[in-house]
Amino acid sequence: MPQILTFLILLTLLTGVGGLALGGGLAALLRRESSRATGLLLSFTAGLMLCIVSFDMVPQAMEATETDYLPPLFLVAGFALTFLLNGWIDKSAHHSHGHGSHHCACGRHDLHTAGIVLAAAVALHNMPVGMAVGTTVAAHGICWASTLSAVTIGLHNIPEGMSIAIPLLHDGSKVRGAVGVAALSGLPTVAGALVGYFIGGHTPMALSILMSIAGGAMLYVVFFELLPEAGRQWRSRWTVLATVVGFALGVLLLLSPGHSHAH
Repeated sequence: MPQILTFLILLTLLTGVGGLALGGGLAALLRRESSRATGLLLSFTAGLMLCIVSFDMVPQAMEATETDYLPPLFLVAGFALTFLLNGWIDKSAHHSHGHGSHHCACGRHDLHTAGIVLAAAVALHNMPVGMAVGTTVAAHGICWASTLSAVTIGLHNIPEGMSIAIPLLHDGSKVRGAVGVAALSGLPTVAGALVGYFIGGHTPMALSILMSIAGGAMLYVVFFELLPEAGRQWRSRWTVLATVVGFALGVLLLLSPGHSHAH
């Protein structure tokens, strides 16, 4: 058992935390100090996250429960909770910064909020994902199936790490801080894997609720933060194309071998 637990912890650390950190590092390398590049990157990220929510998280939530109304209900609940949280953060920021130069940095504050909210949503998403890896290891031990499922999660975490880091980097955060926030959002993968391993299986209803809430939070970030800020940075048809390209990349990732075993 100690050997299997060590394998499980190292595997989920590498693919969960490591994948998100790698995505954050790539975002730093690809960053450009221009409004056009910022708009394209934000639009690309929005398309990618929209695809993951639409074709990965929501379907998984639907499959995890026989109660059809739960996923859409908690999808809206996740969106609403994020909306309220964002309003509270905005209000607190205005009180703490005063009226000085904060007004002209409003868009940058929106980007910072988007990065933090998305990190929280990804962290919430990674908990049931980790549980699925843990249950696979509990059932089959150290094998190709459990390793492949975790590697697939790691591949999905790379663009998610980029989506977290890009808004933070363009808000003015240091590379170390942005990558650190992205990496920390992967820790629930490890915790979820341990829970899944010891329980031997997760509660379908809880899995559905968590996936739906996380999906709603990500939809808020896409439509209220990333796309509006991309339009402010560069109003062009190219940003629309970047959104489509991001969406298409998401489809390719979801069609990658082993994805069906990832959750």
